[in-house]
Amino acid sequence: MLPGIRGLRLDVTEVRAKFKYDDHKPAEQRADTARRLTGRGQGLDASAAAQQRRRLDRTGTWNA
Repeated sequence: MLPGIRGLRLDVTEVRAKFKYDDHKPAEQRADTARRLTGRGQGLDASAAAQQRRRLDRTGTWNA
């Protein structure tokens, strides 16, 4: 069975990702997510945190 094993090496050249805004999560958890993104401060964390806060302001403090 050993001749049937194959190896593969991949070089990542691009990454596409999206941020999922969980509006169904409690307001406290959404605010904590924005706080942690701001604290981490990498890449697009600041803009994602700002958007999370805007969505939180728009939807309010209701819990699903």
